[in-house]
Amino acid sequence: MAQASVNSKVQPGKVVVFIKPTCPFCRKTQKLLSPLPFKEGLLEFVSITATRDSSKIQDYLQQLTGARTVSRVFIGKECIGGCTDLVSMHERGRLLTRLEQVGALK
Repeated sequence: MAQASVNSKVQPGKVVVFIKPTCPFCRKTQKLLSPLPFKEGLLEFVSITATRDSSKIQDYLQQLTGARTVSRVFIGKECIGGCTDLVSMHERGRLLTRLEQVGALK
């Protein structure tokens, strides 16, 4: 169930972030991504605490990405990492370029 749930969200051209709403790193990730000009439906924050499978989802995220922690940021089918990786990508000027490459921005 956890694997199917994650796989159904991660899609080409879409940015999906797996979060826990109370996590400060997740909130920072949301704060960075939310104001960007995404096309409708191409940015999704998925709260893993909204399901009883949160531990299984984190186990599967670890299999996929090598890390069990959230936030886990997927740009298209590629996991770029977590909050620190996203901030670093943004600071180096690579975030908007990558989002444009996958067609996620207006």
